[in-house]
Amino acid sequence: MPELPEVEALAGFLAEHLVGRTVERILPAAVSVLKTYDPPPSALEGREVTAVRRYGKFLALETGDGDGDSEGGGPHLVFHLARAGWLRWHDTLPAAPPRPGKGPLALRVRLADGAGFDLTEAGTHKRLAVYCVHAPEDVPGVARLGPDPLAPGFTPDVLAGLLRGERRQIKGVLRDQSVIAGIGNAYSDEILHAARMSPFKLAASLTDEERATLYEALETTLREAVERSRGHVAADLKAEKKTGLRVHGRTGQPCPVCGDTIREVSFSDSSLQYCPTCQTGGKPLADRRLSRLLK
Repeated sequence: MPELPEVEALAGFLAEHLVGRTVERILPAAVSVLKTYDPPPSALEGREVTAVRRYGKFLALETGDGDGDSEGGGPHLVFHLARAGWLRWHDTLPAAPPRPGKGPLALRVRLADGAGFDLTEAGTHKRLAVYCVHAPEDVPGVARLGPDPLAPGFTPDVLAGLLRGERRQIKGVLRDQSVIAGIGNAYSDEILHAARMSPFKLAASLTDEERATLYEALETTLREAVERSRGHVAADLKAEKKTGLRVHGRTGQPCPVCGDTIREVSFSDSSLQYCPTCQTGGKPLADRRLSRLLK
């Protein structure tokens, strides 16, 4: 799943390629992809893209009001790539419109000069979501987002306030978009490894020192990932993400910090990776749902 660093890089890529260009057609290819109907996607057609912004793991294309206003005012195209979605840029799109229900294509955005992009989704679980709205906050998932960890106002005190009284495990708290926007399964693993913290530690039990360490790990991990992703074309971002991960997706490999074997805990629809030496005092976590440290 694309997370904050990759979505931030996609926002930069799309801003470079879209701002100042005019949308010609919005072409849905999967019935399930559109989650709104008013305004219709056709309301974007003929409008200039004025900005591209990231909201957590959502991307929003802002358009002009249709009267030459370069400051926006028109509808927004907002989308979330979900677990298996991606964006494919084309300098020249095929002339023929996409055939609904054929292959991974979910939606196509064609520009007036013939360029544009496709939103695609692999697999059978279709969760990629596209919204045409008057404002990004009209999308429920955007409206409920917690603070963005890259925003200037996200301070150690803000993080401490979010964790105070939180009786859930820290791994789940970091992934909760209503608590902190943009962090998913992969980067929560990376942050906790950098903080040398068990994914099952209760958030409310963290000491002041542990909260400070977690804040530093969170900021450093995300900002370094953003810098690695910056400037890459959309097609290269998935591969770049994998090369930068130290523990996530690396079960059975040696930890790059201590050399211990990276372990995994599997759940019904996901898994986490961690280093026992760095994070759990050398004790492996039981690989079952509702896992606890083995005694």
